[in-house]
Amino acid sequence: MGFWKRMFGLEKREVTVDETLEDLLISAGILTKRIERDQAMNIPALSAGVDLISDTVASIPIKLFKEENGKVTEVQDDRVRLLNDETKDTLDGFQFKKALVEDYLLDGSGYAYINRERNQVKSLHYVKHQNVSINMNVDPIFKAYDLLVHGATYQPYEFLKLIRRSKDGVTGIGFIEQNNKLLSVAYNTLIFEEILVKTGGNKKGFLKAQGRLSPDAITELKTAWKNLYANNSENVVVLNNGLDFQEASNTSVEMQLNENKKTNSNEVLKVLKIPTSILDGSATDEEYNHWIKICILPILAALITAINKDLLLPSEKNESFYFAFDTTDLLKGDMLKRYQAYEIGIKNGWMQWDEVRFKEDLEPYGVDFIKLGLQDVLYNPKTKEIYTPNTNQTNNMDELKGGETNANRDSGKSGVT
Repeated sequence: MGFWKRMFGLEKREVTVDETLEDLLISAGILTKRIERDQAMNIPALSAGVDLISDTVASIPIKLFKEENGKVTEVQDDRVRLLNDETKDTLDGFQFKKALVEDYLLDGSGYAYINRERNQVKSLHYVKHQNVSINMNVDPIFKAYDLLVHGATYQPYEFLKLIRRSKDGVTGIGFIEQNNKLLSVAYNTLIFEEILVKTGGNKKGFLKAQGRLSPDAITELKTAWKNLYANNSENVVVLNNGLDFQEASNTSVEMQLNENKKTNSNEVLKVLKIPTSILDGSATDEEYNHWIKICILPILAALITAINKDLLLPSEKNESFYFAFDTTDLLKGDMLKRYQAYEIGIKNGWMQWDEVRFKEDLEPYGVDFIKLGLQDVLYNPKTKEIYTPNTNQTNNMDELKGGETNANRDSGKSGVT
């Protein structure tokens, strides 16, 4: 019993009734408490995965649209600039969206204060998850809540709220809480590896003595043992007669530490829905597009739903205004496949040359024509004008009857059908 007391540092400690076995084991270093965000972000797989997801989402521009009479038009608005470029806070648009998504993934909730002047949004202010408290009512049906930041009370409409796995619309569950055991294993593996590096890989163990050692001998032995683990230049300990070293731990090879690290990393990436091929750059187009669908698009949907809920006025919602991500760049693919897609669009008449040049950030030609069935027939959808370059004839779609024009009928040439 005395040996275990000395081993766990409990020799002169009084144990109260309220203490449990888990408390004792934690104090002895055998069990670890719940790891927090700073500790979790030391795990390479989690840090790299969260950065990848948040960077991808933050790089996608947000636009405002209005749907009217079956036609969708883009609307220029100051809120678009606040979301994409200048938030009027210390964070720019990219950092603002990245911070929200990081809190969403790790803590389950991302918050931003909406600074309004009457009905105009003047600025957006990201607020750390740790600085926001929720005061929720007890009614399970008619739920209501207030948000508290440093003692000040705010109403729900004053905050943009990005919530993950929520049951009440304001608090969520992040990856750290949801997968704390997995992250704890990965984190403690790093701690163990750090100890191995510091001690030069020396095993832990016990010293057994046949007889009682004098205080001076114990002090000398402790000093030599400390130098063995803490100083690479002092790597020999001489055991006097009657002393024996008994190993009490395995080496990293015996514990398959490297294999366990790879397994832990793969499990963390699996939780984040990130294939390892995405991080190492070996992913095919199919794997990349699959990752976008199962990982990125749900987060985009959650963020844009929150933006539409909190940044649009009730009158704008009634008039079919809505924010949306422009995922064109996200799904562009490589140049060859992109240009082949443009070729198909132009050839079949549902894209114009200038639309393609706009998507590629090139100066427009100023040509509004769309190709019809024949390569040498051009159509202007605004004026409904048809132009045939090889005959230098111009006609109007509304004037066509039976697929022929008077000029074509007189000359015996077929018109456009």
